Amino acid sequence: MIRAAKETDFDSVKNITQTTIWSVYPKYYPSGAVQFFSAHHSDDRIKADIDAGDVYLLEVDGTEVGTVTVIDNEINRLFVLPEFQHRGYGRELMDFAEEMISKEHNHVILDASLPAKQIYLKRGYVASKYNMIETENGDYLCFDVMEKSK
Repeated sequence: MIRAAKETDFDSVKNITQTTIWSVYPKYYPSGAVQFFSAHHSDDRIKADIDAGDVYLLEVDGTEVGTVTVIDNEINRLFVLPEFQHRGYGRELMDFAEEMISKEHNHVILDASLPAKQIYLKRGYVASKYNMIETENGDYLCFDVMEKSK
């Protein structure tokens, strides 16, 4: 079941986000980039998005296993806890987010990290921009902006 996150869900959203970042991203990015990405998904940003009604949680058998943030036509902060990955939950969150966006917009935008890029390509997204952000120790966070039209 996917539902809107409430203020009381902050800890769950933060846990899903940070656990996934620190479990998956070190396999793809140098430490400075992982730290930057973790800080980008700060408590204040998560709280502001929850307060705005833009954050959703996926519950399975009473356990919050994934989250997605949808702002206008952009998908943000889509994470599934590592122990629940490869079970279709990310696809379920993507389907939900794309359906929400399609009600008011003709295309979807998202930032694709290295671990997720292949998933988005398979869903019909195309890269429209490449970004490199210099982080601590001269490390770089590299990602594509991807788009998909109806």
